[in-house]
Amino acid sequence: MSNSGHLAAAILVILSAACSQLPVVEVDSPMEAPHWALLERELLEANSNAVEAFADRYLDERGYLLHTPRWGTLDGPDDAIETFYNWTLLHTLGGSDSVLELYKKGLEGHLKQYNELRTELTTLASNGAYHREFITQSDWFHTGEGMRAFLLMGHSAPDDDLLVERMERFAQMYTGEDASVANYDPEHKIIRSLWNGSLGPMLRRATVYDWVGDPVPGKFHLLHNPARTTQLLDLEQWYPRMLAHCDEYLDSVGDTFLNLAATLLSTNAYALTGKEKYKDWTLEYLDAWKERAAATGGMIPSNIGLDGTLGGAHDGQWWKGTYGWNFTIFDGELQQIAHRNYFTASSFQGFANGLLLTGDQSYVDVLRTQMDRVLEAAKTEDGERLLPTMYGDPRGYAFDGEPEFYRYQPVTYSDRLAEIYLWSMQQEDLQRVPQQQEPWIAFLQGNDPGYPERAMGADLEHIRRRLELQRNDETTAETRLADYLLGIVPATTDTLSELTTGGYFANGRIWVLHSRLRYFDPDRRRAGLPPDVAALVHSLEDDSVSVTLVNLSDTETREVVVQAGGYAEHQFTALERESGAVELDTNAVSVRLAPGSGERLTLGMTRYANQPDLAFPWSWSRR
Repeated sequence: MSNSGHLAAAILVILSAACSQLPVVEVDSPMEAPHWALLERELLEANSNAVEAFADRYLDERGYLLHTPRWGTLDGPDDAIETFYNWTLLHTLGGSDSVLELYKKGLEGHLKQYNELRTELTTLASNGAYHREFITQSDWFHTGEGMRAFLLMGHSAPDDDLLVERMERFAQMYTGEDASVANYDPEHKIIRSLWNGSLGPMLRRATVYDWVGDPVPGKFHLLHNPARTTQLLDLEQWYPRMLAHCDEYLDSVGDTFLNLAATLLSTNAYALTGKEKYKDWTLEYLDAWKERAAATGGMIPSNIGLDGTLGGAHDGQWWKGTYGWNFTIFDGELQQIAHRNYFTASSFQGFANGLLLTGDQSYVDVLRTQMDRVLEAAKTEDGERLLPTMYGDPRGYAFDGEPEFYRYQPVTYSDRLAEIYLWSMQQEDLQRVPQQQEPWIAFLQGNDPGYPERAMGADLEHIRRRLELQRNDETTAETRLADYLLGIVPATTDTLSELTTGGYFANGRIWVLHSRLRYFDPDRRRAGLPPDVAALVHSLEDDSVSVTLVNLSDTETREVVVQAGGYAEHQFTALERESGAVELDTNAVSVRLAPGSGERLTLGMTRYANQPDLAFPWSWSRR
């Protein structure tokens, strides 16, 4: 019998307890435990233990975070819930069950804790920070930060009825289906304000009190101060400076590229339910933004008027607006000029949702063209390549000439260029990624073989340092604001995502799990790598992924389900191994690993062949 015949005989179709059929790959080749595999299992355990220790110290029995709650974007509700930002992802990768349960506890406690908040100087939290469990009004830079763990919870709990109900309810606040919330204008295809949420759009100029909230008595470790220290400062004395921080943040009316992040709700609602209405709205909104970017010559505009026109909120100057291309301001708190253009904060995530839903690379084209415009403007000074970070009038809002790129810095946008490459898999895009700043990309190209062990070692040291900070933390709930604990929370997941799934999160901003692979434990009926199993993605090609799977147990057989894509959006077409090759036509395979065994497998793949679906492999109903 040929090698391929042996392999075909080794791949059996079995009927699982949930009545789903999956090809089964038998792996029985002995493999001495690789050091990377031991580090990977150690890192999963260390992360889980550190989360439990953090929760034990900083969550009370109700799930309330032990700090002093305030309204505002400097140290308010988005920072409090952001404390748990990657706990659901950690569970999805293979963290302990307690990690997911602690996130749920923290989420429910957070909603109750911040619903008890009352403000006097702004109406936005006069009756609590949340309405119908969604932020009353805020911008999507901050709203998205706070929702990161929630937006990834479907990977671990797609059958959680409360999660599904909330995701649909929140999405409907933007699709127009919820008539009580008028965030979306279907005629002009805009979200009507930078400030939006469960109370609808803010159709007036914001106030500094909307941004900052009320002062509270006491001394706190204010991270918003010129020295960026954690020294105790009297908040009421510092409050005028906090207000001054937001003096120029008041433009609110009209759409902004930050609102592209709202498509995360509808994309997740679709992946959880399969209801076409969520996909349809997402593409309608993204396609309108595609046209807007094309109309500027490839720049994604930062404000759209209520009438749907480019720059309609600023006399046609589409580069203006809060957090926009020309957002050069004087920060009265820091007493200095600040440049805060957030064009990458939501636009990349939004257009990538279009790719996930359709496989249409024209959504990536928008991002590539945007980066083309930035890279084309590069300058060299004293032998150093500089790229612009702003566009418009270098003097800020006193505009009376032609817009131009300005504020050149020694930046590379390496993470955004890496995203574009990973979504397109075009060699031209790979060549633009500075691999010295993206060592995982270098590893995939065979240029940095020591990266996995080095990166996991660094993550273990990160956890150790954060736990040490926690042990030495002398603050109390009475002296901590919401943002303080972001510097102590220990979990780290970027390296694990890269090495195990082939997934990548630019600049630590977690929104959607764009990955080549995902794992499930069929014995425990949950997401993540099973006990003792480690995985290392070696290479990514447009039509394949190479991964080594190892069972570190010397006594137990382990079975792991390997899925094509974070949302089953890809399709396996073939399997190659030392014994031969066989064709496949499935978006998941089950790999049965004998004790002490391991093997490198190359899985042929058609990317974006399927609609995104968060259902577990043994409960697929829509495929």
